[in-house]
Amino acid sequence: MRVYIANFGEGNYEWPACKERGTIATMNDLAAHVLWEAGDRESFITQAMGRKHRRGSYPIRPVASRWFNLMSIIATSEGDLWFHRAKDELWWTVSRPDPPSFEEKTEPFPDKQKVVVCHKPCDPWSDRTRGGRLLKWDALHPRAREFMFTEGTLQQLSADNADYAIALLNGDDLSQWENRPDWKSKTVVRPGKGGAVKIFSGRDKAIERMAKQAFDTVAGANGQQVLRMMKEKNVVGFADPASMEPYLRMLLDEQEDLCAITDMKFEMDGEGDPEMRPSLDRIDSGGHYEEGNLQVVCKFVNRWKGNGNDEEFRRLVGIVRSLGAVAPPTLRKTQPQKRPPLG
Repeated sequence: MRVYIANFGEGNYEWPACKERGTIATMNDLAAHVLWEAGDRESFITQAMGRKHRRGSYPIRPVASRWFNLMSIIATSEGDLWFHRAKDELWWTVSRPDPPSFEEKTEPFPDKQKVVVCHKPCDPWSDRTRGGRLLKWDALHPRAREFMFTEGTLQQLSADNADYAIALLNGDDLSQWENRPDWKSKTVVRPGKGGAVKIFSGRDKAIERMAKQAFDTVAGANGQQVLRMMKEKNVVGFADPASMEPYLRMLLDEQEDLCAITDMKFEMDGEGDPEMRPSLDRIDSGGHYEEGNLQVVCKFVNRWKGNGNDEEFRRLVGIVRSLGAVAPPTLRKTQPQKRPPLG
């Protein structure tokens, strides 16, 4: 059984229909859907990269490539466990073997874009555990709130996180996760707006670190102060690390916390293998730190790529993947835990 976290359309606009009908869903614009139906991956990617987001920027190739897979994942899902956060509620369902439906719809945005929505039947959505206890978002451990929600379309949970989600649903004892040092460290807080408490997660730390390193790297390379560096335009469009952080958060959301080159799941700062932590990479190594030329990759991937050509490096990674050795073993010494049964 695979375990997914999902949203349903930009701003989650298709959720009410999914909840009412008992479905999971995703969508393509009309032109992209024709290419998806034809299995024309390269044309799909090219078309997606040539169309601006509503925020005004163009998707990078790794993001456009991942979009091609979303419709297939939804349309073919069967017996998978799906979770969805709706404000302060947590809902779940299991996908059914029934065939999907494909329906044209006009999106509820000013540009009135026409899309094809895929609805895949699932069991009725529930916001309660199998024992009948209400699932409340705020009741989740801070570490769990990091992976039980995604700003992207969907995200498959790692084996360990999936085990936690299943145990949560079954009402099992969660102490084997919550007593871990890396989980306990997630309770560290920072002041938020209006004096409210904000959880400063490993993901937050990674974003802050990457933004700072981008500025430090350019300053060190030029032997200049940050103010002088900005005039040289080696960092373009960002006044300081803090102004870069929202863009990096958006990249992680779009990449669904997966390495842009290997599709491997990131392990955020303070957890797991340091080589699997997010690292900011310039797609064109001779270009600037600017929107459209940035992607987030695993630390070891960034080191291996160095100043090399992005397309050539991807070609070599593809060769390694075809040989069945996508990545080196992690440095973890802990044994995998037995997956708790569902039901």
